[in-house]
Amino acid sequence: MPIKIITTEDGSHSLFDEELNETFHSTRGARGESLHVFIKEGLEHWRSQNEAEEIRILEVGLGTGLNAFLTAQFADQHNQNINFTSLEPYPIEKEIYEDLNYHHTPSELQSFMYIHETTWEKPVGINTHFELLKTTSRLEDFESTIFFHVIYFDAFAPSKQPEVWSLENLKKCYSLLEQGGVLTTYCAQGQFKRNLAEAGFEVETLQGAMGKKEMVRGLKN
Repeated sequence: MPIKIITTEDGSHSLFDEELNETFHSTRGARGESLHVFIKEGLEHWRSQNEAEEIRILEVGLGTGLNAFLTAQFADQHNQNINFTSLEPYPIEKEIYEDLNYHHTPSELQSFMYIHETTWEKPVGINTHFELLKTTSRLEDFESTIFFHVIYFDAFAPSKQPEVWSLENLKKCYSLLEQGGVLTTYCAQGQFKRNLAEAGFEVETLQGAMGKKEMVRGLKN
């Protein structure tokens, strides 16, 4: 897969997939987008409304590992146990992820590298409060015996990977969520919002990240 590292406007790296002609994050800021869309409007929002000894998160698209890395930091900083399952059919190569600039300290680098280099298809503790299960399963094929509190829907845009954003997949996400669970994503496309509603979600259109007009959160109420 022809992929190259780019630097976004907030200084953090993202990747550009030349085959899809698509970046992995907003060019306005990879880290800023991830913190806003997934941590603030997903994890922190759910946690502000609920209490749980362990928060279970499903991520559609591990990608660069940025969302997992920031969530692991959140778990450590807030003494919050988080069980994190991430789907990634096309893992990035070591020569790519080892050059990404998301860490500021040696311990952060160690944590980030561990996220990428730990065993697939098996839950592994990244830190005291964060357990990661990486799987190469596609959402269409994914099966789970547990239900999730939060879904990070971070696939490539619907124009690039329409099959991932299908109504069937959104219905599957709805079924994988606990009652009161949330799905959060950077995407605010009209058809996606209509599909989300048809799948059963209460749809919230929120302020987007890094100057983007809108993003979406779906609630299972």
